[in-house]
Amino acid sequence: MPKSTDLLKSPEGIDAKRLTLVAAATPNLLLILDAAGCIDWVNPSFEEHTGHLLADIRGKQPKDVLYGPDTDPDTAARINRKLHLGDVFEEDILHYTRSGTPYWVHTFCMPVGEKQGVAPGYIVIQNNISDRKHSERGLRIAASVFDKSHEAILITDRNNRILDVNPAFSRITGYAREEVLGLNPAILSSGRHSPGYYRSMYQSIEKTDHWRGEIWNRRKNGEEYVELLSISRVHLEEPGQYYHVAAFSDITALKNHARELDRAANYDDLTGLPNRQLLEDRLRTASQHADRQQRAISVCYLDIDGFKTINERLGHAAGDQALRTVAERLTRTLRSGDTVARIGGDEFILMLQSDASEHVYQRILSTVSEVMEIGGKDVTLTASLGITRYPDDNADPEGLIRHADQAMYSAKEKGRNQFHFFDPGLDEHRRQRRNQLTEITRALENDEFKLYFQPQIQVDNGAIVGVEALIRWQHPDHGLLNPAQFLPAVDNSHLEVPLGQWVLKEAIHQMNAWQAEGLSLAVSINISARHLMDRSFVDYLESYLHSHRELNPSRVTLEVLESAALEDTNRASNVLNRCRSLGLQIALDDFGTGFSSLTYLRTLPVDVIKIDQSFVLNMLDDANDRAIVESVIFLAQRFAHPVLAEGVETMEHARLLRDMGCNLVQGYGIARPMPATDLPAWVQRWETRRENREDDLLSPVVAGGEGI
Repeated sequence: MPKSTDLLKSPEGIDAKRLTLVAAATPNLLLILDAAGCIDWVNPSFEEHTGHLLADIRGKQPKDVLYGPDTDPDTAARINRKLHLGDVFEEDILHYTRSGTPYWVHTFCMPVGEKQGVAPGYIVIQNNISDRKHSERGLRIAASVFDKSHEAILITDRNNRILDVNPAFSRITGYAREEVLGLNPAILSSGRHSPGYYRSMYQSIEKTDHWRGEIWNRRKNGEEYVELLSISRVHLEEPGQYYHVAAFSDITALKNHARELDRAANYDDLTGLPNRQLLEDRLRTASQHADRQQRAISVCYLDIDGFKTINERLGHAAGDQALRTVAERLTRTLRSGDTVARIGGDEFILMLQSDASEHVYQRILSTVSEVMEIGGKDVTLTASLGITRYPDDNADPEGLIRHADQAMYSAKEKGRNQFHFFDPGLDEHRRQRRNQLTEITRALENDEFKLYFQPQIQVDNGAIVGVEALIRWQHPDHGLLNPAQFLPAVDNSHLEVPLGQWVLKEAIHQMNAWQAEGLSLAVSINISARHLMDRSFVDYLESYLHSHRELNPSRVTLEVLESAALEDTNRASNVLNRCRSLGLQIALDDFGTGFSSLTYLRTLPVDVIKIDQSFVLNMLDDANDRAIVESVIFLAQRFAHPVLAEGVETMEHARLLRDMGCNLVQGYGIARPMPATDLPAWVQRWETRRENREDDLLSPVVAGGEGI
């Protein structure tokens, strides 16, 4: 470092005026302090950068002008000591402009005085180093993210040689960093994927600089695992220079949970056969294929004759063994592509991908009636078989099963070991449905429908978060009818959208009416799949919201039935995204009952997951239902969605759900659905009970007459 006296010597031929011009022209920030450390002079660059004019700050100490809330006190103390001792020093310190903007400077300070032939004081030269400091901070953050990320990160050069990996990579793969440097990531290959798979991956990277997907790889110990992998190509400023950055997480456990949930939701525990839910999905797909191929499908409803006597005579274990034997025989009898499903008890459904001959149906019955050994005894069973054929019977999957069931009862009337065909022309159910739709149309015109409301409670503290709107029919002859008594007739009919619009308007109107009374409640409204996918749905909603400016859209939740089989998931996702853009909330209702549960959870934009009450009601006694509830809550948590459980009938239900991580509950254990006029008084009573039970926040769940 040059001596301080050297810095003050004018170069030969350079007068003081030129040195003054240098001080004025330099971008460095220059200050001259007097012997007391107060500002005596600053250059124009200092004034321009800091916003402080010399006239305003002369005589003040720099710390009173430049220090701010985040200026390091230790650095300030060191500077103060150096000034006091009269030492030359250099420090990096955070300063603030007059307007309060922080900036970093490198400060060089040198004392001057008699040795230099000037009055005692200090010369201070500062360089703005904010960009360097920000870059250093960015590098520290990036390094921290790299080291502490739970996702494995892998960096390769353009030749796909590994340059670096983070600790998570070693934890997931078992390979230490030193073992993989310079190698190709192919060391992880499981061999499951074809060369074409990898070619497609790299074609995507070449085209878009990115690829994302699932891939099977192998750990160092040979164990295979599935990872969610994202690869990005990072280009440098130099032409042709780039790196690959791959990030992946081990999703093996999630995949296993998904398979367990799928099996619990879609397969029969006793026989391993598809259950009704999976059968209906296969029927839907098969009917679409049959339409394209102009082929037929046979749907057979098989019920074992007098099976109750087997359980009574030989015991339930023997009965279960008999059912498993029948399931195995039926499976062997059918061809590839056909389906055998058990839908409960001793009832099976067979889906045959053809309009089979009567010989086929007789062979099915003969297979069941073959002698089987149960508990050391020979047992002979017979069955009754009802058959309907698509497209002669052009019903939906539920209708096909129902019609085959009707035909099965006709077969039973003939005697044991018989089959019977359903005749669509004599379908009494269709006639009744047409009559009921006519009556429902009249009910809409006469304003016979009413809305009841069921409270939804936050499980950890009993707070009321909202209500669900539930339709009722005040029938002039039959009294108050529940939805199950008329909504099945409305499904997939011309009345589904008009009735849905009525519910939507009435629920929002009631919410506003409560608001005017000082009762602020969110309202959940059920939306059917057909209503949701109606082309006018979002436009109608948007128009309604614009005409009701007083309405807070965030207080309205649209409940979409997960079991409604939204065949066009992309379109449904677009519709729901538009609804959310209007400020509305989205709930996925009856989660776990649909075949595509996981697809919907991953792709549909939802805010709340509702667990179907069919799982919640029996979870205290049924380990399978409890496992399903736990899995649904686990998945919802992984996707960061709140969970609302329906069917909560007791405090034990609520406590168990709370311990599982469930957020919200509703059910008879809290309150039955009630008319809108009864709700304000119920809310007041509920809140009073909450205040009186602060020692146990769950105690309101089954309190008083509002519960079970």
